[in-house]
Amino acid sequence: MWKAFLFIFVIIGAIIAVLVFVKGPQFAPPPPFVMPPESVTSDVAEEMEWENLVTAVGTLRAYQGITVSSEVPGTLSAIHFESGQDVEKGQLLFEMDTSTEQAQLESARASAELADVNLRRAQELRESRSIAQSELDTAEARAKEAQAALEQLRATLEKKRIRAPFDGRLGIRQADLGEYLNAGASVVSLQAIHPIYVDFSLPQQELSKIADGLELRLNIDTFPGRMFSGKVQAIDPALDLANRMFRARGLVDNEDGMLRPGMFVNVSIVQPEVTSVVAVPGTAVYYQAFGNTVFVIKEGENGKMVEQRFVELGQTKGDYVSILSGVSAGEEIVTTGAFKLSNGRGVVVDNSRGLSPSLNPQPADS
Repeated sequence: MWKAFLFIFVIIGAIIAVLVFVKGPQFAPPPPFVMPPESVTSDVAEEMEWENLVTAVGTLRAYQGITVSSEVPGTLSAIHFESGQDVEKGQLLFEMDTSTEQAQLESARASAELADVNLRRAQELRESRSIAQSELDTAEARAKEAQAALEQLRATLEKKRIRAPFDGRLGIRQADLGEYLNAGASVVSLQAIHPIYVDFSLPQQELSKIADGLELRLNIDTFPGRMFSGKVQAIDPALDLANRMFRARGLVDNEDGMLRPGMFVNVSIVQPEVTSVVAVPGTAVYYQAFGNTVFVIKEGENGKMVEQRFVELGQTKGDYVSILSGVSAGEEIVTTGAFKLSNGRGVVVDNSRGLSPSLNPQPADS
């Protein structure tokens, strides 16, 4: 009996062995999925010589700037300028009514002439000893007093003829013909902007990096792609106790008058020495909350693959950013498509669609 059971078990075992041999591969786990290589563009990390720049935000100030007004009160009787006009030093800008002063001037002139006549008569009489010396002294004093009154009126009249104290550009007129103006009332602003000042502040740790005569470069959002040049002219010897910042002033050429007082500008102070840096296009940096990374292209078993590296970034210049650590000069890096990659991912490099980065990019023609 037991031989029969043994025979049955042998038969069942043989059947199971055959089934496992035949059907086993159908139940085996599938091979791991391999992501297809991603198409990217690439560039090579370059060693470059960069200028050292100290940057700040500045404000433009007029080389000379005033609000033109009259020293004496009166009615505005004549205007000899247009708003926005360029004027020269000494050019007549406007006049105040002088009818009262003109009448007083005629009276003062007559009084001065009479005092001169009386003085000459007194001098003749004194020579003949017909009058005392005190009478001659009185006549001389009256003549001087009359002449002083005449000169005072002439000065008042001249003060009512307001002239430009320097070459510059006028602003918008703020008074109308026939308007009564108090002394010091604003009529128009006058700004000399050829050249123009730029004032900026820097923290005390930058004090050793700035000196009179260093080159300045200015750019402003109003004129994208345009660079303005100047030089450091003065450095304030005292620091602001509230924030430990010091002020500096530069002088910038402004022949075309594009720069205006009050504008905010980005200021770069060019240092005399250059620095060797490893630079990559800014598009190569994958900016993430946990750190900035760059994908370096390496040769793998099945073709090119990427290695993700954390990098420390330095200054930016044009389309490039300097790498302080993480990438060496000569290494090939991914420039576009980094957001689709992960460490070890295969890639196919296609630079036919890539853009050429520049240290001094210019706006495209429209």
